[in-house]
Amino acid sequence: MEGDDMTGFNEIDLDLLKNLSEADGIGGMEREVSRIVTTYGEQYSDEIRYDNLGSVILKASGQVDGPKIMLSSHMDEVGFMVRSITDDGYVNLLPVGGWWGHVMPAQEMTITTAEDKKIIGVIGSRAPHGLPEEIKEKVIKPMDLYLDLGIDSREAVESLGVSIGDMITPNVQFREMNDSNYLMGKAWDDRCCVGVGLEVLKNLKAIEHNSTIYFAATTQEEVGIRGARTAVHTIKPDIAIALDVTTATDTPFDNKGMKLGGGVVLSVLDSLTIGNSGMVRMMEEIVKDLNLDVRFDFMTVGGTDACNIHKMLDGVVSMTLSLPTRYMHSPRLIIHKEDYIQTIKLVTEFCRRLDWSSLNQMKAAVGISNL
Repeated sequence: MEGDDMTGFNEIDLDLLKNLSEADGIGGMEREVSRIVTTYGEQYSDEIRYDNLGSVILKASGQVDGPKIMLSSHMDEVGFMVRSITDDGYVNLLPVGGWWGHVMPAQEMTITTAEDKKIIGVIGSRAPHGLPEEIKEKVIKPMDLYLDLGIDSREAVESLGVSIGDMITPNVQFREMNDSNYLMGKAWDDRCCVGVGLEVLKNLKAIEHNSTIYFAATTQEEVGIRGARTAVHTIKPDIAIALDVTTATDTPFDNKGMKLGGGVVLSVLDSLTIGNSGMVRMMEEIVKDLNLDVRFDFMTVGGTDACNIHKMLDGVVSMTLSLPTRYMHSPRLIIHKEDYIQTIKLVTEFCRRLDWSSLNQMKAAVGISNL
């Protein structure tokens, strides 16, 4: 399958992306997201199961007894929990995942109560008038932030059903930007890649493939890459692709060349994982055959689900494919449709093409000779 043979996979489901982005789900509380995954994915999978951390795993069986491929995208977003409630009715925040204080003041947030009630508030900020320069230039620590619900007592907050430990997430709607190829929303890290996994399962339903594909929508990546570890033990894959975002550097702040809209991104390594070199080469071959655009990523800070996947069992052949996003770990992120579509095509063709022979070549690339 080469070139234009993949043009049938140009159509993407924007409603799926909207629903994934707007769902609320921090680490350990991904239930809203997993419901979307199962509802959308059940028509494209033969079996759905969960592990005990809440990762949902969708299985698409192949035509023969081929390798088991694990696709992994994490469902959790960075957010907060209710840490405490003051007598004056303010909610103190506990960050869940990595936040930078600069991006938070004056942002609308949603508290999700134990009864799934949604309570809207705004993170407090200070007026600049009369503040000393050293205060103006200081970044507020996320632990020092609070949520203003527009009420004046602890009792009023509790009467809304809010309690310690409730989830807090940005209150942001999905939006197609002025150029509709640019998509803004919260939680693209990593909900856009959850969308990739589901779109791949949809594509594979229409074509023959030898391998059995397991799409794992994993939990708790932002707080320690935890769900991928347990999902591996459930699947026991032969090979795995972690799907995650990387930092776009095409803004006036950075201007270092990782552009939105430039195509697929092959992650050669990050601070926690070195991609299998034979797997990277196979991806390059597919990119060429499909006339896709390609960039290479060397992320020296941070990691993906591949960090834990490749170290599990007796080792799993693994690498990461990335989608660039602007404004990662903030309430509003921007991705590009072309990067999303090309990544779906690449992963679909990889799953269609992989067999035992190509997998053994990847193992040989790292010196395994008893094949």
